[in-house]
Amino acid sequence: QVVESGGGLVQPGGSLRLSCAASSGAFTGYSAIAWFRQAPGKEREGIACINLEESYTYYAQSMKDRFTISADNAENTVFLQMDSLKPEDTAVYSCAASSVAARKCSILFIAYHTWGQGTQVTVSS
Repeated sequence: QVVESGGGLVQPGGSLRLSCAASSGAFTGYSAIAWFRQAPGKEREGIACINLEESYTYYAQSMKDRFTISADNAENTVFLQMDSLKPEDTAVYSCAASSVAARKCSILFIAYHTWGQGTQVTVSS
């Protein structure tokens, strides 16, 4: 399983860094990690993904200017750095893992089989 952390309340224009870690302590068997978010009344939205072996990253077009995904393989943690946050970024943010062998990654939720519980991010003054 994977576990998210780092959510909270932040003012508009602020930053947050979310973390995604394997509950076992290692991403053994996982090929890619992705971040998704879901706001109340809206569909789940893919943000970014990273291939853990190739370090390939992919972003949703609307996210690439303010969000950055990265991995610390030594710490077995994937981060989502979120800058210039807006009230419309308020959502539950979840990370997900895929074990499908690939050289790239996808932000389609059907590509992922292991999901965290999510962490709430609220952007408000």
